[in-house]
Formats: sequence, C-alpha cells, structure tokens
Amino acid sequence: MQDMAQPPASAPLAPQGGQQRDVEARFQVAPQEPRERGCVELLCIGISWFLLIITFPFSLCVKYQRAVVFRLGRLIPDVKGPGIFFIIPCIDQFLNIDLRVVSYNVPSQEILSRDSVTVSVDAVVYFKVFDPITSVVGVENATESTKLLAQTTLRTILGSHTLSEILSDREKISADMKIGLDEATEPWGIKVERVELRDVRLPSQMQRAMAAEAEASRDAGAKIIAAEGELRASAALAEAATVISKCEGAMQLRYLHTLNAISSEKTSTIIFPFPMEMFAGIKTGGATSGANFPVQEMPPPHPEEADSNSTGRKKSISFVKKNTTNQLGTA
Repeated sequence: MQDMAQPPASAPLAPQGGQQRDVEARFQVAPQEPRERGCVELLCIGISWFLLIITFPFSLCVKYQRAVVFRLGRLIPDVKGPGIFFIIPCIDQFLNIDLRVVSYNVPSQEILSRDSVTVSVDAVVYFKVFDPITSVVGVENATESTKLLAQTTLRTILGSHTLSEILSDREKISADMKIGLDEATEPWGIKVERVELRDVRLPSQMQRAMAAEAEASRDAGAKIIAAEGELRASAALAEAATVISKCEGAMQLRYLHTLNAISSEKTSTIIFPFPMEMFAGIKTGGATSGANFPVQEMPPPHPEEADSNSTGRKKSISFVKKNTTNQLGTA
C-alpha cells in the first residue's frame, strides 16, 4: 500500500516546475536602450553645480587685502588672509579691507590767508589702512572720513599763514598738514604717508601788483649796484690819478696807450690827446701879456682887400710889426 501511495505524491511535481517558469517569464524585464539627456535636464544639472560652488564655505583674499569676520554679529579678533579661509555659511559675514596706499586729490579750496588775501590751493594726500579692525569698527567709512578731514585741515593750516609764507614755505606747510592729519586719523586705523601742495593760484589783480612790486625792487637793486660800481670806480680813478701825477712820463704813456687802442678799431676819427702842461703854459703867458699890454683890436687878416687906400695899409702893417716886436722882446 505504501508503494501504491507514492505515485500520487510525485505526480503534482511536474505542474509546479512549469508554474515557476511562467512566473519568471512574466517578471523578466526587457533590456532598455540608452537615451540622450534633454536640454532642460542639462540646465538643471548646471544650476545645481553652480549653487553648490557659490555656497561652498571657503573664501579668498588677495595679497593686499585682509578680511574682517563677524560671526553672529560679533567680531572675530583675528583678521583673515591673504589666501583661502573657511567661513560658516549663513552665520559668518566678512569685509575685505584694501591695505594699499590711496592717493586723494583734494579739490580746489578758496582760502583767506592771514593777511586777508584770497588764494585757491590744490593738494594731494597719500594714506593707507594699517589696522583693518579699527578702520571697520572705529569709524563708519574710514576713507571718506579721511578725505573730508583733509579738506578742513588744508583750510585751517593755510588760514594761519600769510601769502608770502604760502608761496615760499610749501614744505613746512605740507609737514604741518601731515602731522595734523596723522594725529587725527590714527584712532581710525589710517596712516597718512605724504601731503603735497600741488598748486597755488592768485587773483589776476594780485598777480599784476606782485609783478609791479618785483619789477620796482629789481630796478632799485640795479640802481644801488650801479652806484656802488661808480663809487668803486671813482676811488680807483683817484688812486690812478695820484700814481700818474707822481711820474711825468706816465701821462704820455697813457696817451700812447689810448692811441693804440683807437688805431686798432677801424674808425675814420682819430683823437689826438693834447698835453695839459701846454695849456698851463699858455694860460700863464696870456695872463702876463695881458698885464703889460692892453687889449687892442686886431687888424683884418687881409689889409689889401679891406682898404684900397695905400696909406691905411702902411699904417696897419707898421702896427702889426710893432706889436710883434714888443711880444718877442717880452718873451
């Protein structure tokens, strides 16, 4: 009976294997072919990567910059940079501060000097940030505050000087401005490197007045120099005359030297110096002859033409002979 019962037990095995194969065939997935991505899909992927990069919790500072970081509104005492530094997104905030020297051209300022002269002055100020934390925490805008302070300091310093001092002592005024600005901006973390007065412009009337004053002073100086030269020349001439008077031949040598100097020039006029001793002798002889003989009227140079009468001519000739004989006897 046991042998007869075994075939019915093995008979249902055949249908179970067929059912399993049907189930596997039903759930078997057909192989899918690769498909191309659409434009919208590629755009969404690119935007996702971009948002990931810009929200990456790292930042960068270049060589001349420093970063001041605030975490939940509180200042972190250490400045960051240069290079890459880490920040916590949505919690940390930072400001990049430039440490390079800034040049500021001060606008033209109309200034009234101490001697009541209106001048227009331009200046240049060079400054930089030496303490980034103080420049951010100590003042709202350190750069703009320094520029405004430079304008007011320029007015204050130049208003205490006269016009001549402004024109002649520019270096001293620049040094005073630098010291004043440096003391005022040090609590802001600003260091003033240099201050220069670029241009000083005067009104046209003042320029004409100063030009006239300078011309008058130059004329006065020229006259004084000419007078001093004449004084020295007169002293030299007096000394030369004293030396020449001691030697009899010195004057004659001077005459010859003068003739030599004149002859070297190609001129048609020759000046012959006449010795002064001859004038002295003539003067002495004339005074002596005037004491002995009264002044008489000389006859005409040509008696034969003046008078046709022979008797008159004889009297004139005899008169001339008599006077000549008397003068020779006296000499």
